[in-house]
Amino acid sequence: MNAADRPRVLAVAHRGDPYRYRENTLPSVESALAAGADAVEVDVQLTRDKVPVLLHDRTLERLWGDARSVDRVTEEQLAELRQGELAVPTLAEAIKTVASANGPRLLIDLDEPGPVAATWSVVTGLGAEATVAFCGPATAMLAVRALAPDAEIALTWKQPRMPARPLLADLRPRYLNPPFGLVTPEFTAASADLGLAVSTWTADLRRTMRRLRDTGVASITSNRVALLRSVLDGRR
Repeated sequence: MNAADRPRVLAVAHRGDPYRYRENTLPSVESALAAGADAVEVDVQLTRDKVPVLLHDRTLERLWGDARSVDRVTEEQLAELRQGELAVPTLAEAIKTVASANGPRLLIDLDEPGPVAATWSVVTGLGAEATVAFCGPATAMLAVRALAPDAEIALTWKQPRMPARPLLADLRPRYLNPPFGLVTPEFTAASADLGLAVSTWTADLRRTMRRLRDTGVASITSNRVALLRSVLDGRR
């Protein structure tokens, strides 16, 4: 199949553009959008005052040099960690940044049910239901589905066997979201038999991106979204 005949595969930026700017910051999100991302995946944690902010880890130590857990600090205290143009942004700021690009979406990765209610409250408060999608394990995605009957969901799945049909009936995901090592043509075919497209993560090598593209996935998540964009567009 030549490039013109392939179905379009979405390029998803993992935590923004982390090879250029610190992950889960607004400059990183903006850089990913400028590189042609179709969606930007971000992680959400809650502050002590229950404000959803962009952060993958439970503590601030790895990225911000602060050993405190994010749930022990307030939104106002987080603002004090600003380092030049970099800061821990709120989810609301990230949604507004992506919405201003008029096309790409924000993919919110939730590892557990705890932040779901506050996250959905921010989304609905901004009228951004059509701007966001969600990914994560079954427990978190079931909590999303309970609040958001029409939300787009990618079920993160780390097993070669397909999910049970009763789970899929309750969750109604659009995508099955495995790590790239699980993805084969047989896996995408089995997913399609269940009515699911495959989104996959996190591919950073050109040869991996090409292999995944050729298995029939619907989207690929990468830390190197500019490279991914060039592979998917058939450019060197």
